[in-house]
Amino acid sequence: MKQIIQDLKNGETILEEVPVPMVKSGHVLIKTTKTLVSLGTERMLVEFGKANFIQKARQQPDKVKMVLDKVKTDGLKPTMDAVFNKLNQPLPLGYCNVGEVVAVGRGVTEFAVGDRVASNGNHAEYVNVPKNLVAKIPDSVTDEEAAFTVIGSIGLQGIRLLDPTFGETIVVVGLGLIGLVTAELLLANGCNVIGFDFDPEKVRIAKEKGIVAINPAEGTNQVKFVETYTNGVGADGVIITASNKSNEIISQSARMCRKRGRVILVGVIGLDISRADFYEKEISFQVSCSYGPGRYDEEYEQKGNDYPIGYVRWTEKRNFEAILNAIAKGTLDVKPLITERISLKDYQQIYGDMKNSRSIASILEYDSTEAPKSTVGITEQTFAGKTGVIGIVGAGNFTSSTILPNLKKVNANIKYIASSGGLSSTIMAKRHQIANSTADYKEILADKETDLVFITTKHNMHASMVLETMQADKSVFVEKPLALTQDELDEIVEEYNKRNVNVSVGFNRRFAPLAQDMKKMLGNDQTPMNIIATMNAGFIPSEMWVHDMQVGGGRILGEACHYIDLCTYLAGSKVIAVCMNAMGTDPQENTDNASILLKYENGTNAVINYFANGSKAYSKERVEVYSQERTLVMDNWRKLKAFGFKGGKNASSKQDKGHYNQFKGLIEQHQKGGDPIIPFEEIVNTTKASFAAIESLKEGKWIQVN
Repeated sequence: MKQIIQDLKNGETILEEVPVPMVKSGHVLIKTTKTLVSLGTERMLVEFGKANFIQKARQQPDKVKMVLDKVKTDGLKPTMDAVFNKLNQPLPLGYCNVGEVVAVGRGVTEFAVGDRVASNGNHAEYVNVPKNLVAKIPDSVTDEEAAFTVIGSIGLQGIRLLDPTFGETIVVVGLGLIGLVTAELLLANGCNVIGFDFDPEKVRIAKEKGIVAINPAEGTNQVKFVETYTNGVGADGVIITASNKSNEIISQSARMCRKRGRVILVGVIGLDISRADFYEKEISFQVSCSYGPGRYDEEYEQKGNDYPIGYVRWTEKRNFEAILNAIAKGTLDVKPLITERISLKDYQQIYGDMKNSRSIASILEYDSTEAPKSTVGITEQTFAGKTGVIGIVGAGNFTSSTILPNLKKVNANIKYIASSGGLSSTIMAKRHQIANSTADYKEILADKETDLVFITTKHNMHASMVLETMQADKSVFVEKPLALTQDELDEIVEEYNKRNVNVSVGFNRRFAPLAQDMKKMLGNDQTPMNIIATMNAGFIPSEMWVHDMQVGGGRILGEACHYIDLCTYLAGSKVIAVCMNAMGTDPQENTDNASILLKYENGTNAVINYFANGSKAYSKERVEVYSQERTLVMDNWRKLKAFGFKGGKNASSKQDKGHYNQFKGLIEQHQKGGDPIIPFEEIVNTTKASFAAIESLKEGKWIQVN
């Protein structure tokens, strides 16, 4: 299928060929008939992409500070690699989609194949959308009209926050697409509506709809006009739908309000607010969030858990339905807003010169008759007779920034890369010359030439995919963690014992050059030692998936396991007991500020400090080892200092966390044979120790690791 994307690195807007996404649980798969181009939002993305690096930096000063902090701790090259990796990930454009349901995922009962629906899907021939972001289209509403559903909901949410009453005077600043829809909805609500815009065509359309529309370029003082129109009282409220960096808009909006008036921001403007403008009349100000309640809420959008209508009357989905109902009844007439209708293949007529476009609403039309394909060939390659032929499941940031560059260095044979949406895997396949991009990972498992599968998905998918891979008689590398529960681990161990396959986990720290230097200096004489490992992990917002115990498993299971494995490697022994304590008076199992105490078979004592409340300016990782009146101190995988070692010397290098060595060893072991790069029993022991840490916190005692 074809999809429009924006390349943030070079500014190109591209019509890309990508696999059709697989319908997911709680989602519907839609074959697109029309999409609406939101010129305001999409113009900003396109212009950002076309900007040079200096201009991009000026637009995001907060990100510049983060980059500078990372340079101080990690060095210049790792930082620049991370920045360029981000810019190499293009954005899918569009969020106003109409089409026909062609498949429904598990748990979806309110939609059926054949339903006409509107959603916030992208500009793509097929889109996979969560059910709470989809609404059925009434029979009397055309696909063209329904394409305005999402845009209308953005304006409607601003109105709901303003809460206007019949007869109030409301000003709409900016009569673009959202502004015109907002003004018409206000009229339907019984309000007197004043609209301001510098575009004569938009002012003309607004006047035809009964809006008191003014072009300030003709010399009208906006504040004075509102005062005169309201007999000196001022507007009851202002909704700002404009896109402008000036601070004058927010100042004018406050000054044209009556005492205790309300200002709602829907657009994007300068927000250097003058206290005096708001103070004297006690003006209230609020920013509207997209389509309404539920937006960016993982529980609502991705998991499909609706808000009870008795407590949240208007969710984003119910706003979608309200807009469609208004169009069906004729209280919202969107047809006059359509400037042009363009076939998808001619998309550059819209995107070629968006900066100078005078269009209000552009409709993209889809008429593809091609059969949907879940796999797209990228390059012609032959894999017959080769071993170590890789299929990668998961095309997220870690795959892009770390796995693929290192696999390229070791000349790995990669036949497939899979992502559920198909876009990210296609971009990575093109960049790294991978033979195929697919949205269906089962095609990798069914391919007889592929004998090694990399799994880099979200954590809750790891265990089941490892089992499927082993059952397909393929070896597997899975990013940590191996499993989230003891039952999952037991199933994996049972299956492993039945198969002649290898299982490896992404515990890369033991392969770091400095870690291997430490191991060599410490030796293998089983003398007990003290290890202190500190991970200044950094804050991650609570709404991120890694904190979800059902999806990410929390940061102890998902990340601290790295350091359990590292301590095991340095100690040359296995964990037999674990005790964990977390910050706070009432610690929960889902913590990212904790100290883990490990007891090993050979008497080694290890402490892992996993903290999320430290400064990003400080080193992210530090390891200290105390043994036989000797001490090793490793700082952020860049420096190693040795104290008391005969012939031991300090070492330093560019930051290297061991990924290259790990993948090099994995590929060589898979192609030439030999022992696994990490003994399976150590992987199991580390996984059990991470489970024991959580159990220890809940029960408040030491937990034995069997």
